[in-house]
Amino acid sequence: MSNIALIIAGGVGNRMGQDIPKQFINIYDKPVIIYTLEAFQKHPKIDEIYCVCLEGWHDVLRAYSKQFEITKLRDIFTGGASAQESIRNGVMGIKTAKDDDVIIIHDGVRPLVDDSVLSDVIVTCEKYGNAVTSMPYNEQIFVKKDENTTVQYIPRDTLRRVSTPQAYPYSKLVWAYKKAFEENIGISASSYTNTMMVDLGETLHFAAGSDRNIKLTTKDNLEIFKAYLKMEKDSWIK
Repeated sequence: MSNIALIIAGGVGNRMGQDIPKQFINIYDKPVIIYTLEAFQKHPKIDEIYCVCLEGWHDVLRAYSKQFEITKLRDIFTGGASAQESIRNGVMGIKTAKDDDVIIIHDGVRPLVDDSVLSDVIVTCEKYGNAVTSMPYNEQIFVKKDENTTVQYIPRDTLRRVSTPQAYPYSKLVWAYKKAFEENIGISASSYTNTMMVDLGETLHFAAGSDRNIKLTTKDNLEIFKAYLKMEKDSWIK
């Protein structure tokens, strides 16, 4: 059984307001996508890496991967019109995977994924059949009565916020994406693999998460990312 990373970097990133896709923005002389790929490259349990990339940027990604020695990268697929189409393209593009291989799906613009998070996602998937990175929700959530008032809240101890990485057996992903796109289930603009699985009746299992695992969507996110890269932990913090 192999652990195969599928990195999703097919978006344009309009909210970032830059001239190039946000996954290719250079931070300290290295593109964001390479920071992400390096996390998977150095992890001992990751056997192979595949990437879904924006059309027209494949050669750029290959060149950067060669420059920064991402030797586990096996192939690059073209992204779709939505996140779900991009993930489907990647899943269906991995022709050599075996049914029980673990596919770890991760956003290319989440470059600060920790080794411990990756490890727990893999272990949880091997134990329970899937895994989604999750964290407690620490803010209060209120339901709108109208635009300006509310009389209802959702207890935060009933909530988890989830992101990537998330992991599923290859055969389960192939089944799910075929069914979802044939029957138009869980493939709306806001959908992702985890929400699609729930829409298809699957029970998901929480794995460990990290507050560092931010998604780079805005220029403010880039500044936070740069701060994390420069930050040194104080010696007294355990």
